[in-house]
Amino acid sequence: MQTTRPYRVLVVDDSLGTLEVVQRHLSGRGYRVFTANTVPQAVKLISATPVDLVITDLKLPGPDGMDLVRHVRENLPDAEVMIITGYASLGGAIEAVKSGAEEYLAKPFTERELASAVERSLAKLELRRSSQATDPVMGMPGLIGQSPQMREVYRAIRKAAPASATVLITGESGTGKELVARAIHYLSERAAAAFVPVNCGSIPEGLLESELFGHVKGAFTGAGESRAGFLHAADGGSLFLDEIGEMSLAMQVKLLRVLQDQQVYMVGSNEPRQINTRVLAATNKDLSRLVEKGIFRQDLFYRLNVIVISIPPLRDRGDDVLVLAHHFAGKFRGERDRSAIRLSNDVLKAFRSYTWPGNVRELENLIHRLSVMTEGEMIEPRDLPSMMRFAISPATALDRPLAEVEAEHVRNVLIHVNWNRSRAAQILRIDRKTLIKKIADYGLRPNAEQ
Repeated sequence: MQTTRPYRVLVVDDSLGTLEVVQRHLSGRGYRVFTANTVPQAVKLISATPVDLVITDLKLPGPDGMDLVRHVRENLPDAEVMIITGYASLGGAIEAVKSGAEEYLAKPFTERELASAVERSLAKLELRRSSQATDPVMGMPGLIGQSPQMREVYRAIRKAAPASATVLITGESGTGKELVARAIHYLSERAAAAFVPVNCGSIPEGLLESELFGHVKGAFTGAGESRAGFLHAADGGSLFLDEIGEMSLAMQVKLLRVLQDQQVYMVGSNEPRQINTRVLAATNKDLSRLVEKGIFRQDLFYRLNVIVISIPPLRDRGDDVLVLAHHFAGKFRGERDRSAIRLSNDVLKAFRSYTWPGNVRELENLIHRLSVMTEGEMIEPRDLPSMMRFAISPATALDRPLAEVEAEHVRNVLIHVNWNRSRAAQILRIDRKTLIKKIADYGLRPNAEQ
């Protein structure tokens, strides 16, 4: 297990032989090991030296291991606890786990068993620290994440911001394309001017031209007065055109002319108006594929494709999902009469395993719902949507045939997307024909009992 510094481990046992064996094994693996014979010695040591993991025998003279577990949980929330116990005391060890110990190891144990238990404890520690980071990397205005993929996005934003060229932002729905556009705007010399977002897919085609270019009085029925368009509103600033792939071919021609000449003709007018508007466009579609199909103009594609920034899906961003989950939990704590929700280790594992077809937007909506609807503060797997619970591998998963595991996963994805085969194939990263064959091979049916 790699770390920026050696993990600090405190071993507490009244047996000098056990202390020596554990210290020798762990020191040999690169851990920094401290030892104590009693609970008072351990408490004194951890009050002066922060530790990552406390390994304690359950049976100790005076205050016992359970007392130490309680002390660590109350005073060292950022540390893990592991119990070492004899076979006769397993019941007590289980009780200690319920009180806050993360692992227990029964005597006698091998070096490999000790190392595995320690690694599991520290892996849980890192998982929790990732989700509870108090200073997540906010590499750009409004953007959170520290994965290598997002750092690459930040570098691209910094390079694109000072330029005046059009930027095309690509990525799946919910990845934060508008946030990237806003970051480009606010890091540019246009930051003091307006940032105007327009969703091309949400405006009826008959209105989009008027909304973008504006219109003069009497241009059409209902045009009782002249009105400037979004391109005018963004003069000196940036216009963000989301879902650019939904724009009709006729509108694409008119937009291309604006990009080439920086002149706008209002609907009903023959007089051009000069503007200084930077266009930032976004799409969740493959525009080059749309060009091949003849539903997106090649010349407009080339004009938009000057600078391209691709946003990775959440499933490819590693521990960013944990940092984001913590961020959203803090964001929505104001809707609760108590502290922000906390996420159990199993929930964090589920978050890391889940494919997040809705990306960051789906995560934000989930944390919002959990913050409002969950009565307790600790979120457990039972609180999650059924599809997300499937992301937690059962203990017997290693004993299951591959075909059975694959069939279950395919079925779960299909259920999640309401049997939209195209969307399911995209999530599974296979083509639609292959998915249909798997559905037939596994006998999956939409109305079958799930």
